[in-house]
Amino acid sequence: MRGESGRFLLRLAVYPLLMALLPVIASAAYLGPSTVSAAVVSSPARDRAPQPDPLGKAASREVITKPVPPVTTVLVPTALEQLHADLLKIGASNGGRVGISLQELSGPRRTAVSLGARQSFYAASAYKLPLLMAEAQQIATGHASPSDRLCYDPADQEDGWFTDYNPGTCFTRQELAQRAGIDSDNTAAHILVRYLGGPDALNAYARSAGMTASALWVPNTTTPDDLAAAWVNEALGRLGGVAAQRWLYPLLTHTASEQGIPAGVPGTVAVVHKVGTLSGSENDSAYVTGGRVTYVLSVAVDGTDEVTGWRTIAQISSRIWRYESSRPAYVVVASAGPSAPLWPDRRH
Repeated sequence: MRGESGRFLLRLAVYPLLMALLPVIASAAYLGPSTVSAAVVSSPARDRAPQPDPLGKAASREVITKPVPPVTTVLVPTALEQLHADLLKIGASNGGRVGISLQELSGPRRTAVSLGARQSFYAASAYKLPLLMAEAQQIATGHASPSDRLCYDPADQEDGWFTDYNPGTCFTRQELAQRAGIDSDNTAAHILVRYLGGPDALNAYARSAGMTASALWVPNTTTPDDLAAAWVNEALGRLGGVAAQRWLYPLLTHTASEQGIPAGVPGTVAVVHKVGTLSGSENDSAYVTGGRVTYVLSVAVDGTDEVTGWRTIAQISSRIWRYESSRPAYVVVASAGPSAPLWPDRRH
């Protein structure tokens, strides 16, 4: 009895002690060895000491502020915009009216420039351009021959280069075309117009060639855009093709008047063109080709003296040539075909 009683009293003493220690043991087990170890070795002095930072992570978290210089935006005009500005400046400096029409025929992107080119100008001898184009197309299609003989009528007479026109005198179509083209002879052109069918037939053909705003012969007006359109159609083979070009181009190359568009390009560049000039009105329209560069240019000047007019046209031609010859990536030249006319090495 006494032994059982003693054991009972022992259990009563030990049991409350175990219940008091149980939360402490459980907390130690939850924290784990590393936490307990850290709690043992840590001290306030050690916590305050700087820790090594071999990767520089602390520095990477710092925000570094430095002064930033101001940004200046400079707007530079494109080459085409600069060309426009320069052409307008040239035109404004001559004191008269100026019209400029440019159509590129080479390069991957063919630009057209028209500055005052829809204005009407006095055509003067520019009417001979569609006249000779009509002759070329008739010959190319077999409706006429260079050897045809065309006879002079006194009504054809107008001041010009030649004095051998007499009643009953006849000339070949080729000879009259050379006189009207190379020398811009008026009487020869009048004979050709008469055999073509007269002024109405000339105007009808000019419209078919793209000269829709022109009134040739009477009152004899045209626009730079119209002259350029006729040249584009000729160059692309739409007015008789290569056969027409082979007959026409020599008649308008190395002409008696080379002070306009040809004067603004290098001597190795071929310029097929027709001028018109009378009483302070000068115009020149041309098909220009040199190496990789091919374009059509028409310029008209009105209200200046003849010297100033031709100088202005030459300056415009020179500026456009510099722009065209500096364009990159020329890949295709528009032409009528592989047998297009070959050009002489130099003009004269």
